[in-house]
Amino acid sequence: MEIKQFYREIVNEHNLHPMHKGRMEGPDLVLRGVNPSCGDDIILQLKLNGEIIEDAMFIGTGCAISQASVDMMADQIIGKTKEKALEMAQVFMGMIKGNITDEAELEVLDEAAALQDVSHMPARVKCAVLGWHTMQEILNNPEKSEKLS
Repeated sequence: MEIKQFYREIVNEHNLHPMHKGRMEGPDLVLRGVNPSCGDDIILQLKLNGEIIEDAMFIGTGCAISQASVDMMADQIIGKTKEKALEMAQVFMGMIKGNITDEAELEVLDEAAALQDVSHMPARVKCAVLGWHTMQEILNNPEKSEKLS
């Protein structure tokens, strides 16, 4: 199986069968992320235990890339410190912008590295980074946390 096909299957799997989609009981941080150009609309929910992200979930709708990306992100940040999650977001943003291509550096992203080809699709960049950007925003500015209605 060629690599691009393998990556497409990873993205498809996270889009069709997301493991972290749903409403969380008693999240500590909640923030909505919207990509008006595509109609992607997510609400990211994080549960913290001190500096550790204990759980991450999202609700919302959007294109396959945005939904798969936020699901992969949630998978990667659970159990990590806030600082480590923010570092991972920096690597992801660098990868999507085409600035980080070193395989060793991208290993930290695990399956999320499957979205590397999005760097060649400018119209999809905002879709891929929506969840990551929303996570950065809420961890850097917890006072922006919203109530889950």
